[in-house]
Amino acid sequence: MNIVIIEDELKTARALAQLITDVKPGAKIVASIQSVEDAVSYLSENERPDLIFMDVQLADGLSFEIFKEINISSPVIFCTAFDHYAIDAFKSNGIDYVLKPFSKETIKAAFEKLDQMKSFFQTDRSIIPDWQNLLSKVTDQQGKKSFLVFKNNKYTTVATQHIAFFYIRNELPIIMTFDQQEYIITQSLDDVHQLLSLQQFFRLNRQYLVNFDAVKDVEHYFARKLVVHLTVPSPDKLLVSKDKVTTFLNWLENR
Repeated sequence: MNIVIIEDELKTARALAQLITDVKPGAKIVASIQSVEDAVSYLSENERPDLIFMDVQLADGLSFEIFKEINISSPVIFCTAFDHYAIDAFKSNGIDYVLKPFSKETIKAAFEKLDQMKSFFQTDRSIIPDWQNLLSKVTDQQGKKSFLVFKNNKYTTVATQHIAFFYIRNELPIIMTFDQQEYIITQSLDDVHQLLSLQQFFRLNRQYLVNFDAVKDVEHYFARKLVVHLTVPSPDKLLVSKDKVTTFLNWLENR
């Protein structure tokens, strides 16, 4: 069984690949793709995989955009942290999903469901979902509105629109607001990424998630990287790897 993984977080993709091969020892991960653009290119030019594991939110857009560009006949198992309306839509169209964080049990259950549905994927094209409708529904989701924080022995909330960036300091996730107030949060940066509006926030690297409104300017850096300057001072130099340059610039432009 040839499997394609479409997931923009390399650590998550590697963990998923390991779980897949644990559950299906004969499975072969033929490609691990990080963006909508690269997914369209790969799936257009290569042989149809037997199965696709696909994250909903990618660095350069929602994965539903892929289906607007090319016809995909492979069964798709979505990896998602979205609300139930999206999950119900996937289920009603005969496509399974796994919620993050993954486990061996959820991956095994997804394969079991796939085995039950193989004949439908091969013969009944009516199960292909209305991607345009799903895209509009998920695009309407504005992301988490606020975060609960604890500071000075008090609980309070910080509106997401007031957050310039999230970052990791001493292995702790931190909120930095536009007025340069800092708050520790309990969620990991991976979890926060899933809760935010994809149009408003971008994962620059493993340490930083930045708000579009906080980006002052961008310049070229060594080894085809970019360095990002924010309106709010950051503790570290904000670098975008050469692999993410195109998707980051597309994010800045396509709003």
